[in-house]
Amino acid sequence: MKWHVIVEPQNLLMYWQGLVTTMELLLASLAGGAILALMLALLLTGPWRWARWLVSGYTYTMRGTPLLLQVYLIYYGLGQVEWIQARWDEVWPWTYFKEPFFCALLSFTLNTAAYTAEMLAGAIRETPAGEIEAAHAYGMPRWKVMLRIVLPSAMRRCLPAYSNEVIMMLQSTSLASAVPSMLDITAAASRVYSDYFLPFEAYMAAALIYLLVTFVLMLMFRWAEKRWLAFQGPRNH
Repeated sequence: MKWHVIVEPQNLLMYWQGLVTTMELLLASLAGGAILALMLALLLTGPWRWARWLVSGYTYTMRGTPLLLQVYLIYYGLGQVEWIQARWDEVWPWTYFKEPFFCALLSFTLNTAAYTAEMLAGAIRETPAGEIEAAHAYGMPRWKVMLRIVLPSAMRRCLPAYSNEVIMMLQSTSLASAVPSMLDITAAASRVYSDYFLPFEAYMAAALIYLLVTFVLMLMFRWAEKRWLAFQGPRNH
């Protein structure tokens, strides 16, 4: 074992840059995915049948195809279409498709939005009827019931499932290494491997970084669940 190679300054810096890129991809995709998922969940549970069909088709497609293929389709597909390439130097938003980071971010955002939308829509459907009836008894209109009663309750109840989605997205960011010139944690390990021919040490270091970040995320969600889901726990009399 040659672990001293991993702690050499240039390799530590490369792993650090990979960690920064990974966290940027994770946080940005979760933020964009959460906003998109909220709109999709409202359409999934709304009164318009055509909207439910369209959104259901979208979530089915994104959840039914591998994320790696989605990354390839956006980077090597949309990003390589001649019509887009002819405009990506001047015309917005096509200017972003020549950026590997944007292509990876877009694929992760669209993917996590599909999973999160289905989770949130399920939590909305499971809202106790008594809460909705009580809100209507106070004279609240439909939009206010959704905003003040249904959504806060649904978001709290889907928090444990969403924590799993966040951790899965952290692992999925490793697929960004499939995009050329992207330096995430996995890509940093691949470069160390190619430079020193030390696959075990290189990828074990990457695995330890992923484990550390996962541990921090689990602690954060455990704290959030204790804070916002305390009413579901046993009561001390």
